[in-house]
Amino acid sequence: MNDGLGGCGSGGWTLVMKIDGNQPTFHYDSSLWVNNETFNAAGGETGFDMNETKLPTYWDTPFSKICLAMKIDQQINFIVIDKFANSLYSLIVEGNYRFTSLGRDKWKALIGSQGSLQAGCNKEGFNVVSGDTSHARVRIGITANDAHDCHQCDSRIGFGTGRKHDDSNTCGNEARFFPDNGDRHVKAMGYVLVKQSSIPPGLSCKDLYDNNL
Repeated sequence: MNDGLGGCGSGGWTLVMKIDGNQPTFHYDSSLWVNNETFNAAGGETGFDMNETKLPTYWDTPFSKICLAMKIDQQINFIVIDKFANSLYSLIVEGNYRFTSLGRDKWKALIGSQGSLQAGCNKEGFNVVSGDTSHARVRIGITANDAHDCHQCDSRIGFGTGRKHDDSNTCGNEARFFPDNGDRHVKAMGYVLVKQSSIPPGLSCKDLYDNNL
């Protein structure tokens, strides 16, 4: 799975998930985000293709970095998050919001020149949910709004998405109501990889989990 990973930086990356934004498999509300069950493990052997998968690395692999990639029309774009955690499962399972600080332009880079978000809110990270739960939500990604608050976000970029304005788009970019690069409805093939890490000196796996490091 290291072929084509130049956008992630140096080697040592381990595949965790592959998500097809056209499919409901990894919708925000899917139980696959909150259980220790694999999905189509054979898909983990087929590279950057359209075969969805969830591997045991979702719950059993500590890491120091996450590489996120989206493929749209055979073009793959990558971003990297510096994040220590016991596993991706540990960040997501309880449903608590956990922030990142990449900035909106980094998230838009996953979509390339088509990336579009509203100007306000810009809430990013893990388990990102609008105040009005009928609006945008993402397991990993960013939501934005045309107001300064995050109550009714109408745009999102991310993995494991759902709600307005297209609940069937589970990975990619949705944007309505005055986004900065026009309305968007982009379904992407998403890839989530982690860089395995030794636990930082003086910290246990439990420390990492409890402190959201």
